[in-house]
Amino acid sequence: MLSFLDLGVPAALADVLAADGKTEPFAIQRDTLPDSLAGRDLLGRGRTGSGKTIAFALPLVARLSASGTRRQPGRPRGLVLAPTRELATQIAATIKPLAEAVGMRVTTVFGGVSQRPQEQALRGGVDIVVACPGRLEDLMKQGIVSLGAVEIAVLDEADHMADLGFLPGVTRILAATPAGGQRLLFSATLDRGIDALAKRFLSSPVSHEVDEASVPVGEMTHRVLVASDADAKKKLVEDLASGTGRRILFTRTKHHAKKLAKQLTAAGIPSVDLHGNLGQNARERNLAAFGADPANGGVRVLVATDVAARGVHVDDVELVVHVDPPVEHKAYLHRSGRTARAGAAGTVVTLMLPEQRRDVKDILRKAQITVGLEDVTPAIVDELVGDRAPKIKTVPVAQQQNKPKAKPAARGGAADASQPASRDGGRRRGRGNGGDAARRTDSAHRGDGGQRRSGGQRHEAGRADAAHSRSQGSQTRYSTQTGAPSAHSRQGEQGAARGRAGSRRASRPQGR
Repeated sequence: MLSFLDLGVPAALADVLAADGKTEPFAIQRDTLPDSLAGRDLLGRGRTGSGKTIAFALPLVARLSASGTRRQPGRPRGLVLAPTRELATQIAATIKPLAEAVGMRVTTVFGGVSQRPQEQALRGGVDIVVACPGRLEDLMKQGIVSLGAVEIAVLDEADHMADLGFLPGVTRILAATPAGGQRLLFSATLDRGIDALAKRFLSSPVSHEVDEASVPVGEMTHRVLVASDADAKKKLVEDLASGTGRRILFTRTKHHAKKLAKQLTAAGIPSVDLHGNLGQNARERNLAAFGADPANGGVRVLVATDVAARGVHVDDVELVVHVDPPVEHKAYLHRSGRTARAGAAGTVVTLMLPEQRRDVKDILRKAQITVGLEDVTPAIVDELVGDRAPKIKTVPVAQQQNKPKAKPAARGGAADASQPASRDGGRRRGRGNGGDAARRTDSAHRGDGGQRRSGGQRHEAGRADAAHSRSQGSQTRYSTQTGAPSAHSRQGEQGAARGRAGSRRASRPQGR
């Protein structure tokens, strides 16, 4: 078996991987590294979980480290484009230890968070930027970042970019990078305009496609359960969520994800949600809670829309539940790929009502999944759930924690408590790529065709979503004492009572 050193990876970077337990390269890494480390343009095809991130992170860091060019303010030397905030964050987390080992800096650029820290990082000088297209284009237009010094550009999950309507922006961004730079493009498929993108920006690329059999996945078991009616399905969802291992429950809409997470929490099964209406801080808190040990405050259940179907990598997810069957087979495969990763086994359960039989069979046929439909029985439920976690009497207090605090009124009008003031006295809001992606996906699920909005419309939608997420998007905290609200909850109730009393006093007629 070849090692990373055998493939030409510098010893300093191989040591970083070894310290993380990565000593043997995956197939896509073995195939692509000799070419990418030699500076050739590359087109890599492989599904999520094949090891693509390390396959492009190593040549990106190694070649920039050896290039001899110096870091300049606002002019990164390496660029990675990703379709969602979650994926951008996880890519950056993989690249940073490698970059730090050779004295290089990495930062992320995406919407849904304040622009100022990103400006400061870029002006301080970074070597590699991992970005979502929307915010990066904003910063380019403002003159905060220039791509004229980019030596290596990477496009990850290009097919997902196409699905979300980001290819025009991606095309403009790649056109702003020097023509002679190295370009690495990774995609599961070459349809939806990806082939044209590769032909335009890649020069004599080497193509590598990972055989599915070589992808290190564990045994994935597929089951389809037919619930007799909506009430039976609701009870089944609660049962499937009650196990001791991590599980992700997928819904079609943001509203359903939020509602279901609250219902499960109220039923004693602490859950967090992940969807496009959440602000970035709330997303990160909820993902951190889901990834943490339940003994240390973590939760076992994540309720998500398709925003989590790609780019969210949490170890040891033993069960994926399609609470709402997806609208097409690609979403089924990407959702299901959250389990049975890195050699671990996992189960995928699709829940359906009798009237959904034809649609579910069509999705499974296109996904090339052969599995029978099963009526729900107690024995099947017990088999899928396994050991059940004890239910916890929980008191959600997110509403009290997330009430906007009143700020002193600014001169000339009331202050906007939901937005920080920008330097020019206005309100600065960024475009959230992950949020845009989820909104497009969810709009398609609702049946409005997912019509692409103009930049101005997306900006206004982003403002509304950002305000909403600030008021409702925080991770729920729980009191584990049966029937007892947490201290935050009691404080929130006392504050609410004082507010009601104040309102009553204000409404009484005042004497002269």
